[in-house]
Amino acid sequence: MLTKIIGQAQVDAFARWMEEAEEYVIVAHISPDGDAIGSSLGLWHFLSGRGKTVHVITPNAFPDFLKWMEGSKEVLFYDKYRDFANQLIGRADVICCLDFNVITRIGDMAEAVSKSRAKKILIDHHLDPGDFTDVVISHPHIASTSELIFRLICRLGAFSEITKACAECIYTGMMTDTGGFAFNSNSPEIYFIISELLTKGIDKDAIYRKVFNTYSESRLRLMGYVLTRMKTYPAARAALITLTKEEQAQFDYIKGDSEGFVNLPLQIRHTVLSGFLREDTERKLIRVSLRSVGSFPCNQMAAEFFYGGGHRNASGGELVGYTMEQAIARFEEAVEAYRAVLETARE
Repeated sequence: MLTKIIGQAQVDAFARWMEEAEEYVIVAHISPDGDAIGSSLGLWHFLSGRGKTVHVITPNAFPDFLKWMEGSKEVLFYDKYRDFANQLIGRADVICCLDFNVITRIGDMAEAVSKSRAKKILIDHHLDPGDFTDVVISHPHIASTSELIFRLICRLGAFSEITKACAECIYTGMMTDTGGFAFNSNSPEIYFIISELLTKGIDKDAIYRKVFNTYSESRLRLMGYVLTRMKTYPAARAALITLTKEEQAQFDYIKGDSEGFVNLPLQIRHTVLSGFLREDTERKLIRVSLRSVGSFPCNQMAAEFFYGGGHRNASGGELVGYTMEQAIARFEEAVEAYRAVLETARE
């Protein structure tokens, strides 16, 4: 049995909308990851199965290793089809905002979503949700937004309507946002949900291979390259890897090729913090990814030094207008500021 963490008022509101509304738009954050796409497509399958007209719109493209999911070809990229996307957002009855906590996380799409007269619901697991929707389902202690989608469907009494394709999407989001259930995944209820998804006929081993074992040769060579250039800070129990635009071009980089790189330095004994700085190929900024183990709160570091946030062991941010050298210096400043916490953090 699952704990009923989603409030009855939120469930009732969404159920009422489903009775009245016909056109839905689902939006996710910039550079959508496995949880953003998994939760969005999971909800897309559920609502489409009820005969609703549903469109998933993301600010930009998502990695190739997620494109095997049924429905992924229907996702509309706002940066390529802005006018059409604005029309869909403008005429939607309901807009579902998934896997982001503040509206700025959807980039240029934010204005159209804000102006839309549609009912809006936020379903998310990040800290400090913004006040831009009519209904808020926000539970930061839950490991993924995809898990919240599963819980919402069940609270609606519609578990039987979850198809195999829907279950695959939900499982993918849960798996990717926990690093293959390697972090933020100690809740017994996560594994109860997995067992329920397995009854829908999903092959979790095949899903793992599709997500984690379908990379190019260039990605493996890129991984080796960044590891040879890794900087370590043994006294502070931290490590850093970096990737510039020029280096990405050298290895024929495509979106998603660096997925998971930030976790690699955590394999070093006694390391509790890993940082990854990647120069964005489309905008003048450095993307910051932070991962930690044990008790170290990398979300606090992300908020204080990198204009970001996230979860205790998985966070991110960005540095606009920084060179890579300046970004490295910023990371080292953050490590020094948190050195005492790093030295005493539980692994």
